[in-house]
Amino acid sequence: MRIVSLLASATEIVCALGAGEMLVGRSHECDNPEWVRQLPCCSAPAFDVSMSSAEIDAEVRRRLHAGEPLYRIDTERIEALRPDLLLTQLHCEVCAITPGDVERSGLCIAGARQVAVSASKLEDIFASIRLIAGALGLEDRGEEMVAGEQARVEAVRRVCAGRKPPSVVMVEWTDPVFAMGNWGPELVEIANGRLLIGHKGEYSAAIPADRLRESDPEVLIVAPCGYGLERSLGELPVLERHPWWGELQAVRTGRVAFADGNLFFNRSGMTVSRTAEIIAEILHGVQFAETRKGEWVWAETGARSGLRAMAAQA
Repeated sequence: MRIVSLLASATEIVCALGAGEMLVGRSHECDNPEWVRQLPCCSAPAFDVSMSSAEIDAEVRRRLHAGEPLYRIDTERIEALRPDLLLTQLHCEVCAITPGDVERSGLCIAGARQVAVSASKLEDIFASIRLIAGALGLEDRGEEMVAGEQARVEAVRRVCAGRKPPSVVMVEWTDPVFAMGNWGPELVEIANGRLLIGHKGEYSAAIPADRLRESDPEVLIVAPCGYGLERSLGELPVLERHPWWGELQAVRTGRVAFADGNLFFNRSGMTVSRTAEIIAEILHGVQFAETRKGEWVWAETGARSGLRAMAAQA
């Protein structure tokens, strides 16, 4: 079977199923495992995504209103790759390529099957694994993978149970501020945190920035959609522009964490169990695996910034 995956999480699932050799093409966002970057890239953003978060948000809204595409699909390359299976998603028209995008592109791959996954809850992610496994004739392997991921997530729940649950807000975008939804709140619950904004199974949504101030969480996790850790950290000045930023208890106590939203917090694939572990690390200081560089860091604000200043003077 020849597979073109236009969804990063689907690419992860195919590889985890042991079927990576079937992949013949990928999306511009497919980056895990690292070797998939060598595959022909079959898509690209339709606009400059190096703009500021506010400019990206404005351009996305403009394009949606005007009916303009958010992604370019390289139809000629995909047709030349002759896939038997095309993987897309139908959960969010902003986050990745949808079947509608494929249809509007005029892609012609006669005889090929298209499988589109959708995930708003943790169980939906497991269902996506089963769906892709079924499309590849690897149902048993799919069930094994789901069982493994469920066990790993339940291990987080057991370790964190009984600990004092800190209040938490998770931010998926900074300008405007988006509170994280979908499976994110579910992972906070598993890691025994008390989420102040956002509901599991619901879309992430823009909120008035003052609502973040009013909630005043003990812990703030910032993991913008599509941003790796370095770019996520670059959003700190955006948040610091709010006059009340320094008053937040999470800022004063140095409990503002920035994370790789692209690979972990906003991807419905094989990193979701690690995301639960990362949240537990942030909330409770427990360790499930060696934290790799680039996953998450504490921001240098409040107490942590003061400690750094004292160290510099010593």
